[in-house]
Amino acid sequence: MIAALTGMGLSAAAGLNAYIPFLIVALIARFTDYITLPQSYSLIESWWAIGAGAVLLLTEVVLDKVPAVDSVNDAVQTFIRPSMGGLIFAATSAAEGLDHSTWMTQNPWIGVVLGIITSGLVHTGKTVARPAINAGTLGFGAPVASTVEDGASVGLSLVAVFIPVLVVVVLVALAWLLIWLWLKVRRWRRRRDQRAALA
Repeated sequence: MIAALTGMGLSAAAGLNAYIPFLIVALIARFTDYITLPQSYSLIESWWAIGAGAVLLLTEVVLDKVPAVDSVNDAVQTFIRPSMGGLIFAATSAAEGLDHSTWMTQNPWIGVVLGIITSGLVHTGKTVARPAINAGTLGFGAPVASTVEDGASVGLSLVAVFIPVLVVVVLVALAWLLIWLWLKVRRWRRRRDQRAALA
């Protein structure tokens, strides 16, 4: 159960930024004994995977802050984020240090599917909300929203690894925040359109 919560939290974080949870898991597995990845996932903690993840993270952080470019980046990431969510969920579910559940270890495909679904849902919410934020703020909201998403991805990844029982609370809060933000921007746009129609 603990490994499933960890995997779910990391998958949700991958829906916001694919490379943050990947690097957190890779670095913790590489430098500590807290996460011991199975041999089949040991590639995650290799130096070249960490280096590639760092370069991709830097690219994502820059591109995601630019209005309009962020939407193109989200379109490209539509396949990457859910895939990374599935990989991270499966790897951490099978990690010895997180859980002693033989069921998840014997059925790794369940972790992959749950990770893809969780990450895909979060990615879809981000992809839908971002154009509304950009339009509602004339592009000024893109760097702010991106920074908040990156911070949420870091925080959610750390909570998922170190305090997995809080993952459910964090996911509910994240869902509430996305819905609230989307409704706020929608109301703002409706008022702006009404003022433009009256002018």
